[in-house]
Amino acid sequence: MTALTRTDQRPDVHEMVVVHRAFRREFGAAAGHVRRTPVSDTRRAKIVATHLRLCTAGLEMHHTGEDIVLWPLLLERAAPSTGLVETMQAQHHGIDGHVGAILPALATWEATPTEAAGEHLATLCERFTAALLEHLDLEEREILPLASRHVTAAEWNQMGQHGKDTMTASQLPIMFGLVLQGADDDERARMLGNLPLPVRLLLKTVGARQFKRYVRRLHAS
Repeated sequence: MTALTRTDQRPDVHEMVVVHRAFRREFGAAAGHVRRTPVSDTRRAKIVATHLRLCTAGLEMHHTGEDIVLWPLLLERAAPSTGLVETMQAQHHGIDGHVGAILPALATWEATPTEAAGEHLATLCERFTAALLEHLDLEEREILPLASRHVTAAEWNQMGQHGKDTMTASQLPIMFGLVLQGADDDERARMLGNLPLPVRLLLKTVGARQFKRYVRRLHAS
């Protein structure tokens, strides 16, 4: 397949930058949330643990969409850049390994938030975040230009649809709220414009109130 030339076929790859921005912010703050949780405060530990599980679930949905849709298309069409795609796949496996270490440590700390358990978890979060940021940087710098040339808008949108189909009704307003939190007006309009009207209305009304309550609980001292 040659590079796409028709404007209406080209994907809006900037959507991924907006999504990545939320992952950068939330995982970048994760270790701080853990370390600021008072020892033995199980209520606060549960709030933080719930948030980290939501974010890791959102990242898993995001990466699974790439695994299913994006990597196979680029491996087929983007030679001689297939080595780069294979690097991205390997980084996904590495990130999965970090998450696999974090989740049991998170459960231990949530149940018994000692200083030692918290510091162990925070350190794991920092290592994970460093690996994730390296991956996101490379993806934005090298993969998005390839996707813009070699993937159609319809194919690109399949990744977003995978995420929306996978999210639960309780996750949807929170995950979209986190993504839109750092978006400017144009980015917000573009992201919301991809959603069915009933979903947009949900996010702007009931979902917006749910998200505000969620954020207040998360950032409460």
